[in-house]
Amino acid sequence: MIKDMHKEERPRERLIKYGVNSLSNEELISIIIRTGTKGESVKDLSKNILKLFENINDLKNLDINMLTKVKGVGKVKAIEIISSLELGRRVYLNTLEDKEKIKNGEDIYNLFKNIIKDNNQEHFYALYLDTKKNVLGIKHLFIGTVNMSTVHPREIFKYAYLYSASYIVCVHNHPTGDVTPSDIDISLTNNLIDIGNIQKIPILDHLIIGNNNYFSFYEKNII
Repeated sequence: MIKDMHKEERPRERLIKYGVNSLSNEELISIIIRTGTKGESVKDLSKNILKLFENINDLKNLDINMLTKVKGVGKVKAIEIISSLELGRRVYLNTLEDKEKIKNGEDIYNLFKNIIKDNNQEHFYALYLDTKKNVLGIKHLFIGTVNMSTVHPREIFKYAYLYSASYIVCVHNHPTGDVTPSDIDISLTNNLIDIGNIQKIPILDHLIIGNNNYFSFYEKNII
């Protein structure tokens, strides 16, 4: 039990004394959920949550239903964990905006590979660039199958105007890992290219990210 530990070895006290980087994944989760239950200590709950996945990166796929299946984890604790993960994701996205200019598809892939490649749903992002191809902003716009009914061009171009962007790069993942573009991917990209040309905000590239690789419409001369 946490309360049975020497005070200086408790997660919160260790964080204060040694810094957040000194804590294990289990200890970080313990701090987030704060307390255990009558039958499960906070340490046990944290261990059981981590057992849901083989890799810590897979925590981003957690949802409330999955978490509440863990004995002792109710909706409140599940919401606390999901909120913490989402905050971390947003901080990471904002950090990406401080990167150097985009030179090629590999630069784009390196920006997104850690947040998009292993998702079990398709996620669609838009990357907004200035005239020198420096990143102005990144928006996570859609979740679900990428098609014309779910990906609305007006949302993509709305943020282009808000950022006063000169170029747009679209990025989405294929949960199967296969980065081969579907007919829908190609049709959507062509439609966005046409709109971009009309709006004078060109689509610079569209990347599909899979298992440790990517497909660039620009590099394949489709754009």
